[in-house]
Amino acid sequence: MKSPIRPTDNEARALVRDLIHNARFAGLAYTDKADGTPMISRVALVSGPNGALLSLMSDLSHHSAALQHNSLCALLIGEPEGKGDPLTHPRLSLRATADFVRHGEAGHAPLAEAFLSKQPKAKLYIGFADFALVRFTALSAHLNGGFGKAYVLNTDDIVEAMR
Repeated sequence: MKSPIRPTDNEARALVRDLIHNARFAGLAYTDKADGTPMISRVALVSGPNGALLSLMSDLSHHSAALQHNSLCALLIGEPEGKGDPLTHPRLSLRATADFVRHGEAGHAPLAEAFLSKQPKAKLYIGFADFALVRFTALSAHLNGGFGKAYVLNTDDIVEAMR
């Protein structure tokens, strides 16, 4: 049987760039701190400086505590638009690590500015003491570009896509 995975090309990288640039939220998969089982949440997500993926999380949230315990996670980016079979719409499954950047720490200000430019309502709580920006660093990804368009991307592919 022939592999369904296509070689990663500029078309795939452009689709990754579009999915990330247009993202406003994502599914976040993480490992539950209490029992080690998988869990998923919906989080706000934006592309920040140099293609960084950013979210804003309260320390009170279950997923924030889990990521502070184990930074390995995954994001599902891309939502079906319009009509048709949702499984034919592009989506990116991204393996990543999460790094918390707190108010007052080096680099927080430009990340906060980038986040607020795409999620302006977060201005109401971005300065709260229990909130931190979370920067996701991509490790690898699977791109489903639509029917018959599957790709596996490594870190270099993702970095190149974000240029």
